[in-house]
Amino acid sequence: MKKKRVADLLLEQGLFTSLDEAKRAVMAGEILGKNEERLDKPGSLIPIDTELHLKGHPLPYVSRGGFKLAKALEVFKIDVTDRTVLDIGSSTGGFTDVMLQNGAQLSYALDVGSNQLVWKLRQDPRVIVMEHTNFRYSQLADFTKGQPTFASIDVSFISLKLILPPLKQILAVGGDVVALIKPQFEASREDVGNHGIVRDRAVHEQVVQTIIDFAVATGYSVLGLDFSPIRGGEGNIEFLVHLQSVDKHAVCANTVSVAATIDAAYKDLKH
Repeated sequence: MKKKRVADLLLEQGLFTSLDEAKRAVMAGEILGKNEERLDKPGSLIPIDTELHLKGHPLPYVSRGGFKLAKALEVFKIDVTDRTVLDIGSSTGGFTDVMLQNGAQLSYALDVGSNQLVWKLRQDPRVIVMEHTNFRYSQLADFTKGQPTFASIDVSFISLKLILPPLKQILAVGGDVVALIKPQFEASREDVGNHGIVRDRAVHEQVVQTIIDFAVATGYSVLGLDFSPIRGGEGNIEFLVHLQSVDKHAVCANTVSVAATIDAAYKDLKH
């Protein structure tokens, strides 16, 4: 089986957002692997299916990213029980793991990359692995095990504006979407600071409002908005939006407040 360095796997599994942080944790003896074995050398090669966790804090999901979707399902009161779901940008599978643990019947784990999905999910009969797949060009016919009624979106280096239109043609009418809004990939280049971090509140507001307006124009009603409980890569604040595909007039719920959500994010994440 293919092997990777401990520090690199920690990043892939979402436990840390920087290589330096991951290395420090390993050298401090804080990382445990199979059978609670302590891994204290960042460069040690271990099987890629090794599930890592912090000492005393086993993760409930295959990656730290799972906490993002778990919060969304709870806050937005979305039930995925017995639903066919689509995980766009599945990576190691944190979102798919959350959906399966919450009763999803089947998950399409779709990613433009390959060999990222953890072995636990790769061998699960409820998971349809769709690697090397650029969702921009996907069609309903590609989903041969049933039409998705729920979709999660966690993509990088691409705008949601390129993902939501094709999804509209694939997701069942009335289907729910939880999309992660990543300002660093939505803002103009001049609005992204050093190391790819967006710090300007005005940029955060503009990005989130732009995605909301685009979603409505594309045929999605916007039902909820919140912030991700953990920061993204390089420490960026990210946002969770709850959409619903509709066949009539799409609207934004009056309970959705961009300003209040950003206020809460800054306070909770100590911007």
